[in-house]
Amino acid sequence: MQGLSAMFDPNGALAQRLPGYTYRDAQRRMAEIVAAGIDAGEHVAIEAGTGIGKTFAYLIPALLSGRRVIVSTGTRTLQDQLFARDLPLLGRVFGRPADVALLKGRNNYLCWHRLETALAAGTRDAATVADLQALRVWGRSSGSGDLTEIEDLPEDHGLRGAVTSTVDNCLGGRCERFDDCFVLEARRRAQRADIVIVNHHLLLADLALKEAGFGELLPGADGVIVDEAHLFPDVAQQFFGVSITTRELEQLGRDVTAEARVAGLGGDFERAADALRRSVADLRIAEDGQPPGRVPWAAAGRRLGGALARWRGELEHLSELLAPVEDAAAGLKRCRERCDAAAARLGRIAEPGSDEGLRWLERSPRALAAHWTPLDVGDALAASIDAQRGAWIFTSATLAVGEDFSHFRRRVGIERITAHVLPSPFDYERNARLYIPQGLPEPNREDHIEALLGSVWPLVEAAGGGAFLLFTSYRALRAAQAWIEARGAPWPIFVQGEGPRSLLLERFREAGDGVLLGTGSFWQGVDVRGPALRLVALDKLPFASPGDPMVQARIEAIRREGGDPFGEAQLPQAVLALKQGVGRLIRDFEDRGLIVLGDPRLRTRSYGRIFLESLPPMPVLDERDDALAFASGLRPARADARRRQAHEDDGLGAALAASGVP
Repeated sequence: MQGLSAMFDPNGALAQRLPGYTYRDAQRRMAEIVAAGIDAGEHVAIEAGTGIGKTFAYLIPALLSGRRVIVSTGTRTLQDQLFARDLPLLGRVFGRPADVALLKGRNNYLCWHRLETALAAGTRDAATVADLQALRVWGRSSGSGDLTEIEDLPEDHGLRGAVTSTVDNCLGGRCERFDDCFVLEARRRAQRADIVIVNHHLLLADLALKEAGFGELLPGADGVIVDEAHLFPDVAQQFFGVSITTRELEQLGRDVTAEARVAGLGGDFERAADALRRSVADLRIAEDGQPPGRVPWAAAGRRLGGALARWRGELEHLSELLAPVEDAAAGLKRCRERCDAAAARLGRIAEPGSDEGLRWLERSPRALAAHWTPLDVGDALAASIDAQRGAWIFTSATLAVGEDFSHFRRRVGIERITAHVLPSPFDYERNARLYIPQGLPEPNREDHIEALLGSVWPLVEAAGGGAFLLFTSYRALRAAQAWIEARGAPWPIFVQGEGPRSLLLERFREAGDGVLLGTGSFWQGVDVRGPALRLVALDKLPFASPGDPMVQARIEAIRREGGDPFGEAQLPQAVLALKQGVGRLIRDFEDRGLIVLGDPRLRTRSYGRIFLESLPPMPVLDERDDALAFASGLRPARADARRRQAHEDDGLGAALAASGVP
């Protein structure tokens, strides 16, 4: 691709037009690999170590290719970063704006039909009616209908479900507001753009043909770049399965009531819809107080099977009621179609027959979901990808175990894929140390967290705070929180669950000497640069729980083929998760820090060597005194000042200071 290397040269366009640009050979190399893949229409996997600058390394060849490229991310944070920061910056480098479209999920866009139906159905309080009318006024002046533009309408606002559509309740071409549809217009913009930014859920919905009626994105795309690709296989497994949620059924009941009222129909519809909603609510109430998460089907008990049968019967009754009147309005017809589709999915989940798959329940604070998941989606995913023309570029900081991509290849089902490992340009040898405390109990022992904190806390004190303490379970996190609270700390303590993740991170950065306790969501996708974070402690090797239904599905699929589940799935997945956790520490060229791994199996099990060899090259410390000395060298002057201030603010400290005692 002509001119590509010159863009990245030490005196090239990036260096001349982007203040602070640092030449990285691995970034240039990655850009060349991406360009070659797009030109040849070949599939490529790239593990790009932290600090390479992978977003520019794939965006620049995509822009220079002159072809239509879709970029898919695993998180909204990266999606927004690409659209609002990275691509505008590159527009200035190129001297012209890039032709880019950002496409979000349906639940981000105002739906005119659902808004008008909510207003016409009545029975809402005056405040809600006023909010709906305000949304109508806003929608008429909005160019995009993107509800995220309204600051006081958060994602969990109760009104969102009433004024946005889903794949299930959308009327498609039968909608009277089809020509004014914000989702349709967003899709049209995306189909005209050279670069389209989506997330994995939208990409897979398109790939699995679960967004019919609005024109697919993939036909016509010359390349698909999948960033944060380590998340892609798990999202894919959801899309090739069958699911039903209590939230979906409750919304269906509300929609039947609203559509029937607008059509002037009698109370039989409302009574049948209310019966469905009550039945769904009964199960939610019965499950209230149970811990959230994934639950094996057997552990969910007979109550779940009975509930599914009742819901199916009530859906079939609703469908029968709607049959004679469905032609009266497109909304009524769509409600009947939704009843039939939901009943069919319930039947598939309750009685999966000979299909190879796993049934399981998922609990969240506001909903329950029943799932049937195929044991292996690699073949289905590969067939869908191969049916599309063009290159697929997968990239992440964690795709390989050492130099081995076989685990990722199996999960996406693509064997013919060129793989590359590009190490981080950061100087781990000079700026980082890995400490493995000696004499800790096995992680399954009750005293493990207490012993771990006994080893880690002196290091946190030596470093003056500035620490992430990351755990593989909420139980371990709560035990650590209790341990710290019993002893007190001179630094601000931030605990996952006590505020939005973004707010906790913002406060952690501002504090400069905070200590943050987190679980899975803090092991990846978190970027804290500079001295605010100088120590990361991980409680144990992050093997997924064998009781997790998704893990069970993978294990059973490998066993069915005569393979080794531990070596082919559990071990490589844990290695990749550990690399993500360790990757939180060094985020810039001048960052320095200490990693603490509190799992003795790194030394006592043969697979410990695989974990250590997969991490960035840095000196490993075994002695406590060496770790303390290194941690002390990380302590910024500000931490000492804060501790002195805390001492002076204490009553005894103030009295001693007044008497001249140091």
